[in-house]
Amino acid sequence: MFDWIQNLADWLVYDLFHLEKEQHLAEALNFFFYDTTKILLLLIVVIFLMGIVNSYFPIDKVRNYLSRNKLYGFEYLISSLFGVVTPFCSCSSVPLFIGFVKGGIPLGVTFAFLITSPLVNEVAIGLFIGLFGVKMTVIYVLSGILLGTISGMILQKLNLERYLTPWVKNVLDNAQKEQDVFIAEKQTFKQRLPIIWQEVKTILKGIVPYVIVGIAIGGLMHGYIPSGFFEQYMSKDNLFAVPLATILAVPMYSNASGILPVVQVLVAKGIPIGTAIAFMMAVVGLSLPEAMLLKKVMTLKLISIFFGVVTLCIIISGYVFNIIL
Repeated sequence: MFDWIQNLADWLVYDLFHLEKEQHLAEALNFFFYDTTKILLLLIVVIFLMGIVNSYFPIDKVRNYLSRNKLYGFEYLISSLFGVVTPFCSCSSVPLFIGFVKGGIPLGVTFAFLITSPLVNEVAIGLFIGLFGVKMTVIYVLSGILLGTISGMILQKLNLERYLTPWVKNVLDNAQKEQDVFIAEKQTFKQRLPIIWQEVKTILKGIVPYVIVGIAIGGLMHGYIPSGFFEQYMSKDNLFAVPLATILAVPMYSNASGILPVVQVLVAKGIPIGTAIAFMMAVVGLSLPEAMLLKKVMTLKLISIFFGVVTLCIIISGYVFNIIL
């Protein structure tokens, strides 16, 4: 499927730049040109298709439905699935998370969305298919949805509403006096296309820098890091490799587009897939910038509890991945 891209990368590196195949620079550049072209094409196709879906299922309608219906636990799953179709990084998810809280949606349900959205979305799915294949993508998507669903249910059981900031409490007190008005404009598919394409360009504009930086880092690792470098620290024999990878990832900040190429190289260099995915989940699902944004709606205690529960679930997921794969 992507052979023509590989041929193009080979031509650029070996014919146009006259580099030898055994050189570290040649391997790094070949990796960079191949993955950049492939991933950007996947991003355009997947984001465009999901833009069509989103145009018929707008965010406001989903939020309104969740806030007005009792779904006997399925609301956590629905919220996680909604996170799948929103192409947001952890920080980009926060404004919508705030909107959910303002709309009166239960806190655990909003957490389910906040956790799943950066982990599993059309961008991450498109990249995962290109980098790891369909089977691994299905396993990753299901685990990400379960992670968001289970974490949301746990957080809801803890009754954490008392740890919301006074700003949120004032908003909720006034919410009963307000009425949400949703205006749906009936547009043909042809009329929707320009708006969808504009959204594709907007998303790409924000994602491309992450893609380029992530692939560049992956290319350097692919070309210059010797085989066996990572195994000594994060091998399957190291019982603490998964929690170590998860905890070290929290101070970092990237989205799925930026970190997946790095994860691909980590796996290629010998790190177990579960450890690498736990690292990726922590990078995209938990970050210091996200914590700073959440201070608008959460006290530090609530942020700490949220990060702690999600970190624990990610570590468990990493161990499960290492056992079954």
